[in-house]
Amino acid sequence: MRQKHESILIRGVNWIGDAVMTLPAIRAVRRAYPEARISVLAKPSVAPVYEHLRGIDEVIVQHDHHEGILGRFKMAMELRRKKFTKAILLQNAFGAALTAFLARIPERIGYDRDGRGFLLTKAIPYKNEDLVMHHINYYLHLLKQAGIAAEYERPALVITLQERLWARRRLADLPKPILGINPGATYGSAKRWHPDRFAEVANWFIRTTGGGVILFGSKREEDIAREIEEDIPHNNKLCVAGHTTLRDLMALIAECDVFVTNDSGPMHLANAIGTPLVAIFGSTSPALSGPLGDGVRVLNAGVPCSPCFERTCPRKDLKCMATITADEASHELAQIVPRQRAVFFDRDGTLCRDADYLSDWKDFELFPDIEQVLRLKEKGYLLIGVSNQSGIGRGRVMESFAKEVNQVFIDKYGFDDFFYCPHRPDEHCSCRKPELAMIQEARLKYRIDLSRSYVVGDKDADMLLARMVGARAILVQTGQQASSEHAHRIVQSLSDAVAAILADENKDT
Repeated sequence: MRQKHESILIRGVNWIGDAVMTLPAIRAVRRAYPEARISVLAKPSVAPVYEHLRGIDEVIVQHDHHEGILGRFKMAMELRRKKFTKAILLQNAFGAALTAFLARIPERIGYDRDGRGFLLTKAIPYKNEDLVMHHINYYLHLLKQAGIAAEYERPALVITLQERLWARRRLADLPKPILGINPGATYGSAKRWHPDRFAEVANWFIRTTGGGVILFGSKREEDIAREIEEDIPHNNKLCVAGHTTLRDLMALIAECDVFVTNDSGPMHLANAIGTPLVAIFGSTSPALSGPLGDGVRVLNAGVPCSPCFERTCPRKDLKCMATITADEASHELAQIVPRQRAVFFDRDGTLCRDADYLSDWKDFELFPDIEQVLRLKEKGYLLIGVSNQSGIGRGRVMESFAKEVNQVFIDKYGFDDFFYCPHRPDEHCSCRKPELAMIQEARLKYRIDLSRSYVVGDKDADMLLARMVGARAILVQTGQQASSEHAHRIVQSLSDAVAAILADENKDT
C-alpha cells in the first residue's frame, strides 16, 4: 500500500470554502502514503488554496479549455502521461470520474453520486445520513470507507513568509488591533448579513479598541464593501474589495487580529489560517459547514425557516439575517479580540540543555537562570512552551516522559501551557516549527496578541516562527546556533533574553 512508486491524484473541489474543508482529508492521504507522489487537480479559482501545502508535490490546474468532451479528453491525456496509480475524487461530479477513467488511472475512488459509479473501481455508497455530516467529516468518511485511516484535524493553510511580510507592509498604516470584514458571499444574497450592521460593528470596534478595519470582497462584491466603507466615518479603514488575488486575500486575513464574516469562502480561509472570527449564518447550517475549534463564534438566529439553503430568501424578508443584531456580533467579537501578551519558549537548548532526544531524567539539566522567566510572569506575560519532539515519532522518546518534562515548567516555573509536536519531519505536519499550528493553537486558546509577544529559542526555526506570526524573535546562544538572519535580538543566555524583553517594555512605557 505504501510503495515508493505510488502516484496519487486527488481531484479537488470547486468552491473555496469546500476546498479548505478538504484539507484534513488531503493530510490523511499523505499520512497513509508517506512515500507517494501526491498531486492535486483543481480549477484556477481554488488552486491557490492548495499551494505550498506540506506533503503536496504538485498542483495541476484544470482550466476552462479542459471542459466539455474534447477538453476532458485533453486533460485526461495530460494526466495519463503522469502515470498515476490511484485517483481519489473529492469532487462529486460525473466529469471528475470520467476524466480519471479516460486517464486510465487503475484505481479510482469516489462517492457513488451523479451516476458515475460504473466509472469507479471503488464506488463508496452515498447514504442519506451523509447529508447531515459536517463537510470536513464527509471527505474524511470517503477515505475511511475506502480503507484509508482518516481522523479529524483542524484545516491548516500555508502562507509564506514573503506573503505575510507583504501583507504586514500593506496594513502598516492601520492601527492595531485590525478587524477584517467580509460582507459578501458568492453563493447568494440569502447568506449575506445587512451592510449597515457590518458598519455598526466596524464603528464599535474602532471606537472601543482604537484599531483599524479592512474590508474584503470579490469584484462582484465591491459595491457592498464600498457601501460599508462610506458608513464608517473614521480614517482607520481600508477597502481592498475587488483588488486582491486569492493568495493576497489569505495573507491579509492572516494579518488581521479578528474577522467578522458571512458563511463564505473567506470564513473558511480565516478559520484555517488561525484568525479569530465571528461567523454569521442565515440560510445555511453551521452544523454542516461552520468553522470549528477555539477562537470561533457563530451567530445563527435559528428561526423556523432556517436553514433553507436557498440562494435568495423565499420569504423576501431575510428574517434569519434581520434577527441578528450588530450588538450581538459586537458582543461576540469582544470575547475573542486578542489582548494577552506572551513569551513562547523553545525547550531543549533554551530552557534546558539539549540532550539529543531527551529521554531520561538523568540527562535533564535546567539552565541555572531558569527562574528569571518568573520576572516576565510578574509583568503580565503568559509563559508558553512550544517544542519540536520528533523523538516521539521516531520511537526514541516516550510521549509520557516528554509530557512529564513539560509539566515541570508548568508546576515550578509558572508556565501557562506547553505545546509540543511529536511528528517526524517527513510527516509534513502543520505543527512542527517553523510551522504555525502550536503557536496558533495557543493564540486562539488564550487570546494572545502575537504582535506584542516574543519567541525565545536557540534555532533558526524558532526565529522564523516568530517572523511568520509577527512576534519579536530572540535567539539565545545556549543551544545549536550562534546566529540567525531572522532574529531581532541575539543574546548569550536566558537571563539576557528576559532582560531584553523587559528593556523593550520600559521603552514602550
